[in-house]
Amino acid sequence: MPAASLIRRAADFAFGRYARRRARALDRLDVADEQRRTLLRLVRQARHTRFGHEHDFVRIRTVADYQRRVPLRDYDAFWQTYWRPAFPCLRDVTWPGLIPYFALSSGTTSGTTKYVPVSREMLASNRRAALTTLALFLAARPGTPLFRGRIFFLGGSTDLTAPADGVLAGDLSGIAAREVSSFLRPYTFPPLDLALMRDWDQKMQLLAERSAVLPITAVSGVPSWLLVLFERLRQITGRERLIDVWPALRLVIHGGTKFDPYRRLFRQVIGSDDVQLLEVYPASEGYVATEDPRHGLLRLLPDHGVFFEFVPIAELQSAAPVRHTVADVVPGVQYAVVMTTCAGLWGYVLGDTVCFERRDPPLLRFTGRTRYFLSAFGEHLISEEVERAVALAAEATAATVADFHVGPVFPEVATALGRHRYLIEFVQAPAEMGRFAEALDAALCRLNEDYAAHRAGDLTMLAPEVVAVPRGGFAEWLRARGKVGGQHKVPRMDNSGAITAELSRFAV
Repeated sequence: MPAASLIRRAADFAFGRYARRRARALDRLDVADEQRRTLLRLVRQARHTRFGHEHDFVRIRTVADYQRRVPLRDYDAFWQTYWRPAFPCLRDVTWPGLIPYFALSSGTTSGTTKYVPVSREMLASNRRAALTTLALFLAARPGTPLFRGRIFFLGGSTDLTAPADGVLAGDLSGIAAREVSSFLRPYTFPPLDLALMRDWDQKMQLLAERSAVLPITAVSGVPSWLLVLFERLRQITGRERLIDVWPALRLVIHGGTKFDPYRRLFRQVIGSDDVQLLEVYPASEGYVATEDPRHGLLRLLPDHGVFFEFVPIAELQSAAPVRHTVADVVPGVQYAVVMTTCAGLWGYVLGDTVCFERRDPPLLRFTGRTRYFLSAFGEHLISEEVERAVALAAEATAATVADFHVGPVFPEVATALGRHRYLIEFVQAPAEMGRFAEALDAALCRLNEDYAAHRAGDLTMLAPEVVAVPRGGFAEWLRARGKVGGQHKVPRMDNSGAITAELSRFAV
């Protein structure tokens, strides 16, 4: 047997042992105590920073002490008060030492680019979270030979900009690819020369061409861009099923958006039920959770340098919101996620919402964004309900959805009524668009009482309008805004209607 093959078998064996130990350790962990110790460790490390001095870190002994001294802040508050005055050289501002990287967030909800600090400790935290994802998968499917092939990370360019000496900025996936250890490079794809490319169209073509002849065992990325890659592979190879291109494929890791509308299409494109679809919940600010296949839900990651708090959505804008820890969250409640991290984010309102299914172990669902909601007419729809309704309508009409966006269309005269407009990019369009709209409307009425009340007898809003977007239309819109590839994605919901109107003009 060739030496390279023996090394890969040894890597699978070694990581399999690590996976079993890691899964057992998580199962036995006292999550609440681990989170408390994580917070106090972070406070101790940052006590001599500007932020630590201003918030009296040397006197913090408990979680309650911390919550009294450190108020909740969003990105804009951190940027204006702490990061912008020192940018790009953040040294001892909110985290000790010099911040070496800034992750550029796509700014999906705000429309502006965010510069999120990424410390060396955060890089290690993200690596640990990624390894935990693979470990939980292997704990559920022991013996899967992931390292006998290549693990494909579909991310942004690693050709980062340098706003100052010793400081780089770019896509978080590009930063992660740049930081892959030399030990792991033989087991991953793409190589650095290809990862460095900035021309996304050319890069996608080369990624497909080169990976088509490799033994890819796992692939990860944002669902909409994974579908673009899969289509390129189909065009290059002439094979309709992904499993026929990559027969060694065992794992598809997806994140960045709710997956329900994509699930049926992914199963169809992959062509095999033996391939595990695994959800991850990373953010530019830090890893939140990863799916535990043994439970089929996202599992909070409590031991990688991030302390989590959860604020009920209804209290987020109050003067003194109740800040829950994992010790006292209540299953079924919609919470806004708050993070304190090893990159100098303290009481940071992430902008995401989750709902816990269990507290022990901490299992949750990503339900949307705090700014992703529809209540233009008082209907109070949240992202999770809209995602579910689109998936149900597609199932009812044998349609396949690639991507979608929804927002309000306001009446132009006082006596008229408004409605929601769904811009949907179909892979397989329904035979009757009107039937899809009816199924969508019916599903929303079942899922949300406020919506049903407003729709009853066309009381305050008309039935939803469904408009088909040509294939590739959303990608063209992103490209026109300079947001192509990597982690960029179309905003799913827009309560103002402004993005909806722009997308309608551009894509239709």
